[in-house]
Amino acid sequence: MSEIITAVAAKTINVAIIEDRRELREGLAMLISGTEGFVCKNKFGSMEEGLRRINAADLPDIVLCDIGLPGMDGIEGIKILKEKFPDLLVIMLTIYDDDERIFNALCAGACGYLLKKTPPVRLLESLKEAVAGGSPMSPEVARRVITLFREIRPPERADYDLSPHETRLLKMLVEGHNYKTAAAEIGVTVHAVSFHMRNIYEKLQVHSKSEAVAVAMRDRLIK
Repeated sequence: MSEIITAVAAKTINVAIIEDRRELREGLAMLISGTEGFVCKNKFGSMEEGLRRINAADLPDIVLCDIGLPGMDGIEGIKILKEKFPDLLVIMLTIYDDDERIFNALCAGACGYLLKKTPPVRLLESLKEAVAGGSPMSPEVARRVITLFREIRPPERADYDLSPHETRLLKMLVEGHNYKTAAAEIGVTVHAVSFHMRNIYEKLQVHSKSEAVAVAMRDRLIK
């Protein structure tokens, strides 16, 4: 993953923040804009404000979003954001590490899930990782995700007719790989991985990596 992060280092990453606590919102904005390679494009105190002001003409690369917001919460809000802007990256930045919120955030389209105690350096690395195609998670959250795989029972029918190769690729997505690192691990081209992932998305009836991971978790497709 470090090689992938380095590859996007030359690109300025535009970030929007949705956080109701003013001191935290301003602190995050200062950290991001004060670090080379990052710009805080916008900061909003509520999801309603974010939904109103984020637009296609000036879309950020990634949104850092709290869950416990006044009015509409972050999970409900990102569902709407992802419907409007399917390619928009969203990382949840929250105090909550319970199974329900983690699962619901991933199902809603979040590409990452970080706790607010995440050190600043790791937060910035996570933004790069997400832009590079990864799914950054705090260690505690990653452990909960693993536990969810073991505990969530699949529905009576969860047969999506995935081939063994497609199942292996889906497992690699769940483990945090992106197309490039998966291709290197398997020994094929990125184009080949992209081709197979299109088939996986079609079979799972999803449109993004985070949705594919959520379905894999929900239906226990990975052993």
